[in-house]
Amino acid sequence: MITIKKYTQLFIIIFLVSAFNIKAQKIDTAFAKKPIDYMTYINLVGKNNLAYSAEKFNINIADAAIQTARIFPDPQLGFGWFDNGQRRMKMGYGFNSEVSWTLEMGGKRKARIEVARNQAQLSRLLLDDYFRNLRADATLAYLSAIQNRIVLDVESNSYLQMKKLAESDSIRFKLGVITQVDARQSKLEAGTMLNDVFSAEAEWKASLANLSLLSGKAKSDSLWYPQGDFSGFERQFSLSDLVIEAQNNRADLKAALQSKTVSQSLLKQAKADRAIDLGLSFGVNNASYVRSTIAPTPAMTTVNAGISVPLKFSNNRSGDLKAAQYGTLQAETTYKQTELQIQTEVTQAYYTYIAAQKQVNQFKSGLLTEAKAILEGKIYSYKRGQSSLLEVLNAQRTYNDVQHDYYGTLYNYAVALVELERAAGIWDINL
Repeated sequence: MITIKKYTQLFIIIFLVSAFNIKAQKIDTAFAKKPIDYMTYINLVGKNNLAYSAEKFNINIADAAIQTARIFPDPQLGFGWFDNGQRRMKMGYGFNSEVSWTLEMGGKRKARIEVARNQAQLSRLLLDDYFRNLRADATLAYLSAIQNRIVLDVESNSYLQMKKLAESDSIRFKLGVITQVDARQSKLEAGTMLNDVFSAEAEWKASLANLSLLSGKAKSDSLWYPQGDFSGFERQFSLSDLVIEAQNNRADLKAALQSKTVSQSLLKQAKADRAIDLGLSFGVNNASYVRSTIAPTPAMTTVNAGISVPLKFSNNRSGDLKAAQYGTLQAETTYKQTELQIQTEVTQAYYTYIAAQKQVNQFKSGLLTEAKAILEGKIYSYKRGQSSLLEVLNAQRTYNDVQHDYYGTLYNYAVALVELERAAGIWDINL
């Protein structure tokens, strides 16, 4: 029979245990968070991502290169002065001036402009491919933040349930219902689960910080809080159609094709550079009056014009031409490799997605519900003295494992779709 004194001790024990656990639980979920939906987040990534903004300058640099390629060779202006050096014989002095200019032959300027234009187009395609990967990586980061939040919820719920059990066991031990070993064991399990909560909390916050990095959010007073779940990732695809879509849409394949065009224009430029340029010159010479008694000469001004032709012995060395030819062959091989690589990536991503789809369907058979029912049954039996603590702990671990597997499978399913659409060059992701 439980006396009043026993009831008083029981009340004190309950109060102390509750106070201890409330103080020990310091899960920080009250930090400043700003909810953000997926489409808003992706738009911010496209506008504010600093690495992407830096890549955009390649377009401006390429456009500036086109302006540079349009430039004609600069003319040269020269001045000279001479003195015959016979001052006592009054031989006189004079000056000369000349303008010279190189006339490019063989279509050099046209070839330069063509190369610059093709490289500018290549820069645009590379920027498109950069955003294709950035969008996919940002989406994976968003999904990872959601997944880490779910993991934190799972760990927190498991801890709170075990904490309640430990509190109950502490009271039952005081009443002599269970042994001290069982009470200590349940308290130890609660402490271990709390450490798991802290670890999950750190991973969750780190993933939120990564969202700020990708979206270019400079202020550190708050973190983005992603909204959404892992529903809406079911699609029906045809592998052959995906391969065709990838070959038509992938920006890196278009860039590889454009690299072939660039290499061909570089070959044309190398051939044009071997053409002989002409040097044009026009000059004026003026000599002063020579007052010498031996050979007096009146002042005179002469005009001259000329053409110079360089002797291009360097054309006997065709290293630059061969390098351009090999560059064309290299670009052709790279294009074929990229085409094959894309086909392989799409095929691998497709089968990964199909496997993830099958795993998700497996969980629809009720594994999660069954594991939860078993745990609740074991806890109920344990409180009635019909099950051991070990059975409860095993049921708890099984339930945790099933939850992690379930949400991990949903996360992998979403990731598989992102990777498949990245590989195929298509995009219809929306959370």
